[in-house]
Amino acid sequence: MKILMVLDHDFPPDHRVEKEIESLIENNHEIVLACYNYQGSKLLYEDNGKLKVYRKPISKLKYKSSVAILKLPFYFSFWKKFISKILKKENIDAIHIHDLPLTKIGVEFKNKLNIPLIVDLHENWPASLETAKHTNTFLGKILSSNKQWRKYEKRILNHADKIITVVDEMQDRISKLGIDKEKIHVISNTINPKDFPLTNDEPNPEFITLFYAGGINIHRGLQVVIKALSLILKEKTNVRLHIIGKGSFQPYLEKLTGELKLKDQVKFLGWKNLHEMSKLLAKSDIALIPHLKSEQTDCSSPNKLYQYIYARKPILTSNCNSLMRIVEETKSGISYIHNSPEDFKKAFFELINNQDNNIDLEFGFNKIITKYNWSVDSGHLDELYKSTNKYSLI
Repeated sequence: MKILMVLDHDFPPDHRVEKEIESLIENNHEIVLACYNYQGSKLLYEDNGKLKVYRKPISKLKYKSSVAILKLPFYFSFWKKFISKILKKENIDAIHIHDLPLTKIGVEFKNKLNIPLIVDLHENWPASLETAKHTNTFLGKILSSNKQWRKYEKRILNHADKIITVVDEMQDRISKLGIDKEKIHVISNTINPKDFPLTNDEPNPEFITLFYAGGINIHRGLQVVIKALSLILKEKTNVRLHIIGKGSFQPYLEKLTGELKLKDQVKFLGWKNLHEMSKLLAKSDIALIPHLKSEQTDCSSPNKLYQYIYARKPILTSNCNSLMRIVEETKSGISYIHNSPEDFKKAFFELINNQDNNIDLEFGFNKIITKYNWSVDSGHLDELYKSTNKYSLI
């Protein structure tokens, strides 16, 4: 099949989209990718045989208008014109829309061309917007209505032939909207073990090093970890926290670290590439996924979860539904109440004192090899497209 993928941001990078494209090409599909070129630093057209990339320059105004996509027509019009031009050049067999916003465009072209529509939900979009900083300003609330997004999601997803979600909990949530569960498929953000470098580095025995990698915003819950660390240090003084990543919440966390007199124990190490990150992970004792619990994080499947399990690192995770389920299933760690520094402290001491006898890091590692890896998930993607060939259009 020749598949038109639509992605409303720059490409690359997007690790999930890159993996999907690679897997589909390996299964003899051709991919035409439509994306925008916000910074203007990439070629507007690339063709390597099995993958064609069309990039459309986008102005700052149109880019920012995406927040009001359901109220103002500019952003939809931008994509409709862009895709129409591509379709004059390409004979497309299926449309694959990444994330909820542009699903409306996918529906229009599905109906026009009488071809199947696959909607790939990377996240719970309405829930994500409800907690986003930019939609909770005075102007943001005017331009983006949470109620309107909920109605849009329920209405528009009924027109999809196949829906991809990243975790079982997300599949259940979508089916409760009244959508046939048979057309909702789980393809998780698992890793390809061959692409994740394991190193021979080992932790410093003088310290217990807590490790976090990812974005730095209020919803990642690092403020809870830092407050918990101040409690832990009253009983155990050789604990430190390494934070890898960047984000707008870092200045607040640095201020909090100073107020709690933890500058010697908390290190902000900035963004690291995959190899650098894996070395720092190997030198750590405990890996953290401290996300604040919400409708969005209850249905999440972060790539780093599977990296930590594969690296055989015990995990302290907040009690978000999907995270807690997978950590318990893989016997790779324990959970704590997401907004409680006191419960984090309790879980930390349970972990280092081996009070939870269910932890089996080798068992978790084998779960990555046999279940939670991209070879398995790419097989699900291949099966989805094989069935799409025969699928009766709605």
